[in-house]
Amino acid sequence: MTIVVGFSNKREGWAALEHAAQEARLRGLPVVLVPNTEREDVSAGREELEKAGVDVIVENPSDVGRIADHVIDVANRTNAELLVIGLRRRSPTGKLLLGLNAQRILLDASCPVHAVKAD
Repeated sequence: MTIVVGFSNKREGWAALEHAAQEARLRGLPVVLVPNTEREDVSAGREELEKAGVDVIVENPSDVGRIADHVIDVANRTNAELLVIGLRRRSPTGKLLLGLNAQRILLDASCPVHAVKAD
């Protein structure tokens, strides 16, 4: 069992990482860090999790560009107990439309999903 976190080096990604670390400590599970893109530098995220005393597994980014499918696949392969994603704050009009990747993960993941916002 694991906790999977979709990570980007943005405020939303850091909020998701922090929440995943808290849940990992509570549940005694490792975190699988899934970068959003090949260009994403996850070394700082890995270091942050390690400092928090959490075991970390870094997954390779998706090579086909389908972030949501890749995150869901990783969650299934690692028997995830929880999946954590970060959401951007949106305008009132934007709230009618949830981001495509976030929506896909929320609707199609086979485990619970925590969607967090940055402060």
